Amino acid sequence: MTDLVVRRLLIDLNTPFPGRWNGGDAFRSAFFSALSMSFPVGEQYFIDSVRAGLKALPESEGGRFAREVQGFVGQEATHRRLHGLFNGHLERLGYRNQIERRAQQRLKDNAHRDVRIHVAATAATEHFTAIFADWMLRHPEALAGAEPRLQTLWLWHSAEESEHRSTAFDIYQALSGDHRWRIRVFRFITVTFLADVARQTVRNLWHDGSLFRWSTWTRGARLLFARDGMIRGNVGLWREYLAPGFHPSQHDASRSRQWLLENAAQFSVVGH
Repeated sequence: MTDLVVRRLLIDLNTPFPGRWNGGDAFRSAFFSALSMSFPVGEQYFIDSVRAGLKALPESEGGRFAREVQGFVGQEATHRRLHGLFNGHLERLGYRNQIERRAQQRLKDNAHRDVRIHVAATAATEHFTAIFADWMLRHPEALAGAEPRLQTLWLWHSAEESEHRSTAFDIYQALSGDHRWRIRVFRFITVTFLADVARQTVRNLWHDGSLFRWSTWTRGARLLFARDGMIRGNVGLWREYLAPGFHPSQHDASRSRQWLLENAAQFSVVGH
């Protein structure tokens, strides 16, 4: 089991920031803002799913996960709160969070499903966030020009996503979730997640007034589809989830540990 540390980030998120907060780049700002808009409802769903999965386990089995789940919940609750503050600034700038509304409706429509489906959906999304998070730690230029406090927010979040990447997956396995459903849910999450983020990014660019500028899309293409871009550069890691013997711990998390070690002054530890 993983000993997950709950941290309080020592940054000011009360001070406003501009819509093009990411180095003045319209696409980078719109895209990462779209990701942030998905986080609060998503993080709450992850918390609820993992707690329900833990509760569904036999007491003898659940005991070995209890401490890790507590840390997972603490980390995700902190992410939810801070990105809620981040999104509040975007809302005051006139950005409308449609990705959250669609996610809430989807959760309502699927609330009746077996707990294993919800845990599988959480594990699938956590795989996405973990590989994107590691990419962020490898590519600090994705946040070039952003205020230091916002760079810290995104890189800290990335480091913790890598840290707890195995929790939901292990609970799914403990619930005897089968490989076929794990892959079926993963494919659904892939399409839904990417489509939602794309739609919200377009909405953000429309509000920003940069949707129809050629420079917006050339920069976006470089960010996402360059040889080692955020999407193209992670296709191999995405595919690894499809293997029957896959486990998230097979992916390197050394960059996460290194960032947390080198930036310990940016947070305080509040629990394990």
